[in-house]
Amino acid sequence: LASHSAAGITDRTRVIFGPPGHAYVYLSYGMHECLNFVTDREGVAGCVLIRALEPLRGIEIMRSRRPRARNDRDLANGPGKLTQALAITREHYGADLTKGPLLVESHASGRFDIATSKRIGISKCADSPLRFTISGNSFLSQV
Repeated sequence: LASHSAAGITDRTRVIFGPPGHAYVYLSYGMHECLNFVTDREGVAGCVLIRALEPLRGIEIMRSRRPRARNDRDLANGPGKLTQALAITREHYGADLTKGPLLVESHASGRFDIATSKRIGISKCADSPLRFTISGNSFLSQV
């Protein structure tokens, strides 16, 4: 019930019901863009909000876009900070994440444990353990 797709297909949510591997980008609170990855099969709403990332490369470019960031952790440790650091805007709405300007690649090395917790910043279904993080990673948006 807390998802944008709860009301069904609209012009805003159309991409969420499309094929997986695309970007759903929206404006939050009239000021921050937020990035989601569409993850479910076509016709079924399903996407994941990307709340934070650990910068591995392009750090100087991110710093130029986020000059107030105090350290590398602060570059993209929140959904609005992340899109600002990566220059993601609503122009990327519907972008194919497997090719093109917004490309998602795996750079994971070794094994890691996944932790789950309650979602952040919602009131409906807030107790559902639908927040997934790498256990012990210090680059989270909120601990």
